Amino acid sequence: ERTRMSSLSVRRRHLLIAAVLAPCLAHAQGRTPPKEGKDFTLVRPPQPTEGANKIEVLEFFQYTCPHCATYDPVLAAWRKTLPADVEYRRNPIAWNDQTLPHVKIYFTLEALKKTEELHAKVFRAVQVDRRPLLKTDEIADFMAANGIDRKQWLDTFNSFAVGTRASRASQVWKAFKVDGTPAMAIDGKFMTAPHMVGSREGSLPVMDYLIQRARTERGGKK
Repeated sequence: ERTRMSSLSVRRRHLLIAAVLAPCLAHAQGRTPPKEGKDFTLVRPPQPTEGANKIEVLEFFQYTCPHCATYDPVLAAWRKTLPADVEYRRNPIAWNDQTLPHVKIYFTLEALKKTEELHAKVFRAVQVDRRPLLKTDEIADFMAANGIDRKQWLDTFNSFAVGTRASRASQVWKAFKVDGTPAMAIDGKFMTAPHMVGSREGSLPVMDYLIQRARTERGGKK
């Protein structure tokens, strides 16, 4: 009986130690749930998304932002892992009229279906090669050197459709109250960013968590 009691005591002790250590181990393995106010914030009021049937991930960026440039390849790898019920979009930001051409660059690339091919090259031109890409002719020359017909580029860049999308982009980032880049919005309800989490790579599991939370709130299963 003493041996049995001793065995039960040891078992209880092990269970107690496991209960105490579990949060520490979870934190060490990166499984601690992200904290509201630290790793992410709520969007108040929640903003509408473009794809009602899909969970929206919205990236806010600037071509003049070095942190956006280094975050881009991290996001590129992560995007490949996104499930079918998630839609990824970008919203370029111009804090002032001077960099508005960069917003139009992005939407022109989208219109011509050249985003995947040239988005990173624009980052490199601005960040590494120190090419401002702010004047219409300079931008057109750059795009022509990268295989886009110059007239086609200028026609699209100066089109009403691209101008409208650029104006809408300004409304969107202001509605989300974005005050720095890069920043990520999940389903119009949550905001997170590498600087909040502490690292570019560390932001990815936070976004995974927020996607799952958005899915749960929508009543979906994955």
